[in-house]
Amino acid sequence: MSLKDQYNFEFLTNEAERLVLDELKRRFDEDKEEKICKCEDCVLDMAAYALNHVRPAYRASLLGTLYAHALEGSEYQADVKKAVDQAIEIVSKNPSHE
Repeated sequence: MSLKDQYNFEFLTNEAERLVLDELKRRFDEDKEEKICKCEDCVLDMAAYALNHVRPAYRASLLGTLYAHALEGSEYQADVKKAVDQAIEIVSKNPSHE
């Protein structure tokens, strides 16, 4: 029997993912000149790159949710912004498509 059959992992969440996706969305909204490719391949590559360059921030409880929201506006969020900036730059120079 697997752990997922024995325990409820529904509340196990990586807050880094939420912060990275929120930052990508903010950057896309600011991109008035459409310089950033927003095709699915590029967006997934950007998200994967950024997530691989920030430390994970998993939570599994209400207390963890409160802690995770405290990350907003912190040095951790600055690290997320930096990782997203790098991801956009690298993927834009080397897109997965022609």
